[in-house]
Amino acid sequence: MEKTIYALGFFDGVHIGHGALLRQCRALAAEYGAAAGVVTFASHPDTLVMGNTPRLINTPQDRERLLRESFQMDGVVTLPFDEPMRAMHWRDFLEMLTERYDAAGFVCGEDFRFGDKGQGDAALLGQYCAERGLPWAVVPEQIIDGIRVSSTYIRSQIETGDMATAVKFLGHPHILSGQVVHGRHLGSSLGIPTANLRLPEELAVPKFGVYICRALVDGKAYPAVTNIGTRPTVEGHRITVEPWILDYAGDLYGREITLEFYRFLRPERKFPSLEALTAEIHRNAQQVRDYLKEMEARQ
Repeated sequence: MEKTIYALGFFDGVHIGHGALLRQCRALAAEYGAAAGVVTFASHPDTLVMGNTPRLINTPQDRERLLRESFQMDGVVTLPFDEPMRAMHWRDFLEMLTERYDAAGFVCGEDFRFGDKGQGDAALLGQYCAERGLPWAVVPEQIIDGIRVSSTYIRSQIETGDMATAVKFLGHPHILSGQVVHGRHLGSSLGIPTANLRLPEELAVPKFGVYICRALVDGKAYPAVTNIGTRPTVEGHRITVEPWILDYAGDLYGREITLEFYRFLRPERKFPSLEALTAEIHRNAQQVRDYLKEMEARQ
């Protein structure tokens, strides 16, 4: 395995704060002629440490995709956070990474804790690296509008429907990938064919309503009007994620697509008729087109 400088953390959402950490890791790796990698965990440490499992922003697959594609990390090591990992001494944790994964240096945030009872911290990480002549760096927390950038804060914005703020603090659109499954085909009968995705149970549930999205299909981006909720107009009950992918024609069943969420348009509500619902969705489609056109013009 190639010698690697590792960024340490859980990286839920892979937000602006994580981005500062990852850029520092890449810079250090370039300086020392090493690869730039990430060490993360398959499950949230709070499940064992605190006894509760927070809802996550991303699936592990989407998290790794962001780390590799959006932040150009060379490798991602995903470790199980089980009882032996929780009870591991902080020094043993670093030695395991050095011996088993060819760690040649580390980068962490100033509030990073690791090892049994969280006894390892940035200062002890620096001490460990100094003893072995390894490069290391500690990255300060990132602040936007006087608010500390954190996965917890971003998760709360997603759940309350403030997708604009979530995207601002993420530094990229909120993403959700999944396999298209069969629905009731009501949209097709209305001339609004929607794809249906299941929202994984471990993820934070965005506020029910309609969102401005882009759908990525086979590497191409399409505008998408996406509804998250229970579809009260047609007496739905299960939570569904239903994008109407504009300008796309083809069979998506069984295929993997990725949704990029940009803005919340309106709450989910019950319409007096299917005609009224259809008219509103078409109005939302134009809002999506207008927003994405303006966004692309600014880039």
